[in-house]
Amino acid sequence: MYIKRNIGWGLILKYAWKNLIFFTFYALAIFSAYYVLGWTFIDLPFQPITVIGIAVSFYIGFKNSQSYDRFWEGRKIWGGIVNYSRTWAIQVLSFVRSDAPEEDKKMQKQMIHRHIAWLNALRVQLRQPRSWSIKENKRVEKIFDKHGERNISCNEAYNFVSMREFSDLRKRVNPATQLIKNQALDVSQLRKDHILDGFQEDQMQSVLEEFYNLQGKCERIKNTPFPRQYAYFSRVFTWIFVLLIPFGLLNVFEAHNQDFGVDGMDWLIFLQIPFSVLISWIFTTMETIGDNSEDPFEGRINDVPMTALCRTIEIDLRDMLDEQELPEPIKPKDNILY
Repeated sequence: MYIKRNIGWGLILKYAWKNLIFFTFYALAIFSAYYVLGWTFIDLPFQPITVIGIAVSFYIGFKNSQSYDRFWEGRKIWGGIVNYSRTWAIQVLSFVRSDAPEEDKKMQKQMIHRHIAWLNALRVQLRQPRSWSIKENKRVEKIFDKHGERNISCNEAYNFVSMREFSDLRKRVNPATQLIKNQALDVSQLRKDHILDGFQEDQMQSVLEEFYNLQGKCERIKNTPFPRQYAYFSRVFTWIFVLLIPFGLLNVFEAHNQDFGVDGMDWLIFLQIPFSVLISWIFTTMETIGDNSEDPFEGRINDVPMTALCRTIEIDLRDMLDEQELPEPIKPKDNILY
């Protein structure tokens, strides 16, 4: 998640530099064909191009709205994970009490630390790319590779469970699911040992069920691509429009030049180049914004900051355990909070 109020032009150019170069040379080539070679027949009436632009605007607007809904749903899900994580810690600390305080403290730490392991396992699972994941240019991809948030080695679960349990998790298809299962087994064992009564067991199992629900909601977003008919044709229609823009602007500035009726004003047609570049950049940027919001868990600039949320929960839960050496909150990297 980008946290700086204004997006720096350095970052904007990392995304847009290839398109800007292409638009400039493309518009210049069309201008040269028209003005230098005398191909005056290539100018197109601007009215039909305007109609296409309006249609593309509505299409992009719909796509961006639906993409933002996916991001906001993902953020709400992780807000639920934050809240239920604190509820889980309270229940563990309040319910897991017997005549053996040392054993209780050991079990409390095990169950709360295992929950922190679940957070990190889920985060790393959600960060793994799919076949439909967006691919940026090399300059942008270098940012994410440098920060390493999508690397599977970022999984910090081994810090919070026993090596025996972690070794078992590494063989599992869905480690996060296994961690919740292990929590449920511990709760059942506590009930058998008469440390929990039936009501307390039901309360804790209900919270574990909610963790499964929240995990499933994340996986639903992650494993369901944004409908490709909207994502693909949005890009196709945008590029059809931007490729027609220079031809239409020739007609506009030619008519404007004739309205002046003054010799030596042919240079006004040259304005077709900067205006073509500007309009093309605006439309392709709007289309790219929608692409970047489709999957809120990829660990990109505009995604849900799961690493920071995991660390926030970890600090809260370990503080509830009265641990002294608490980790520092996650700091943004290049103004990006992961």
